[in-house]
Amino acid sequence: MDFPKGKRYNTFAGYYKRLYGERLQKLVLDAGFTCPNRDGTVGFGGCTYCNNAAFHPGYSTPSKSIYTQLEAGIEFNRIRYPRAKHYLAYFQSFSNTYAPIEKLRVLYEEALSHPEIVGITIGTRPDCINQEKLDYLSDLKNGKILKNWRRENFLHPLVTIEYGIESCYDDTLSHINRGHNFESAKRAVDMSAKRGIDTGAHFIIGLPGETKEMLLAQCPTINKLPLKSIKFHQLQYVKGTAIEKEHEARPENFLEFDLPEYIDFMIDILERLRPDLYIQRIAGEVPPRFVKQTKWGLVRNFDILHKLDARLKERNTWQGRLVQ
Repeated sequence: MDFPKGKRYNTFAGYYKRLYGERLQKLVLDAGFTCPNRDGTVGFGGCTYCNNAAFHPGYSTPSKSIYTQLEAGIEFNRIRYPRAKHYLAYFQSFSNTYAPIEKLRVLYEEALSHPEIVGITIGTRPDCINQEKLDYLSDLKNGKILKNWRRENFLHPLVTIEYGIESCYDDTLSHINRGHNFESAKRAVDMSAKRGIDTGAHFIIGLPGETKEMLLAQCPTINKLPLKSIKFHQLQYVKGTAIEKEHEARPENFLEFDLPEYIDFMIDILERLRPDLYIQRIAGEVPPRFVKQTKWGLVRNFDILHKLDARLKERNTWQGRLVQ
């Protein structure tokens, strides 16, 4: 496997630039969705760790139209990424396929109507997808929906779906009130990949009851999923969530890492992941005002990645080294 120059793992940064000759920046959207474990369909209260306000910028609020959020997001990002010409609309907050197909069509196609948007990324749950919705997304990416689509270098809209899987262990999923099992995640990923949709997954490091041995043991299971990319987040105790209270009551049930320990453990995981799997991130960022403790200080994600590169070199190892 040839990794990007100077890297020892398959970085997602630069993926679109290699394919299309330009960087594509995601614009986070809040389309006003909820989740089936919040509205009573499968449960109430949502995932025990979740507070969506901690994960999206101020410009993305459901009181604004999708188009208005995109305009604000582009203006916000022009300062940070002045060379960006095109963007991806990222439906991030809550479960962004949890609605009838008629509503989804309106939202997704409104996003794709913006002249600087070349694709959509949809964050959702495995139990909020079905054949009809995936058939529509497949038709969308294959140019069968937007007949008048015109974007420089982009023949059809880009369509990516990212599933919150979080863990391969059903006991953990039940404990954190996910409302679905791992078999549901496997089925959703398989259905998506079979339609040629770029499929990603999110996993959390440090959920209650999980050990390092369990986290390493799930790597072969992840490798068998037909995923294009993966994101890892360290568990953070967001204020007001059920998991914050659980951690206060039983801290011994949680894995705790300082930053060097976390980077070394993530390298242990990378060694066990197939080398063609793109790594979108190895850690998450939550604004300090949302978390009770910031054990790592105010370190930013790019600093973590620099430390990861240095430590991979020190250990003389790479993604997939231990994959049989």
